[in-house]
Amino acid sequence: MPDGWEGVDWEVLPTSRKVAALTFDGGASNTAVASILATLRSAGVPATFFVTGQFARAYPDSVRAMAAAGHPVGNHSDTHPYFSTSTNVVIRAELAAAEASVSPLTGHTTRPLFRFPYGDRTPLDIAVVNGEGYVPFRWTVDTLGWKGTEGGITAAIVCDRVLDTARSGQIVLMHVGAHPTDGTTLDADALPCIIAGLRERGYGFVNLREFTG
Repeated sequence: MPDGWEGVDWEVLPTSRKVAALTFDGGASNTAVASILATLRSAGVPATFFVTGQFARAYPDSVRAMAAAGHPVGNHSDTHPYFSTSTNVVIRAELAAAEASVSPLTGHTTRPLFRFPYGDRTPLDIAVVNGEGYVPFRWTVDTLGWKGTEGGITAAIVCDRVLDTARSGQIVLMHVGAHPTDGTTLDADALPCIIAGLRERGYGFVNLREFTG
């Protein structure tokens, strides 16, 4: 694990540079993966993906595509449990199982990139994750795109939430799946607006692996 990254579930990257990190979680469906990768490719923007072991086993081609496009794929646990109510033994097993499913698809270890399922953690959980070689990354802004139109969200709201919270080191949380009932993929729909809006404000983009070194 990089020196100096211990003990924190990072909500903002420690930098004064005008850069943002676009991150996408994969734990349910892969509906928007192709659209997201196409937008990132056409815009020349890097991103970081966090997927569960279950996702990797269900959608191996999607995980391969993420890596083939040059985007790092981090560890999001194996089965997406609540870590705060999991034992240290279970946490370590979750990390190891996800690594075993993801890394053969990408050709790279998931370390040091990790995101807690549900953002749920205690200081002890952070220490356990650190002990396994991972740096946990939270988020500066949750787009809420996962709530779908049923939850009163639109692609315009998703875009505005990101642009209204823009700051140096911003970490943006998005998802690659569709809403389970309304079928929307608001994060994918809003991605062109997000990229254009941040660029208009003078921001560049980083993936988390290049940032952690």
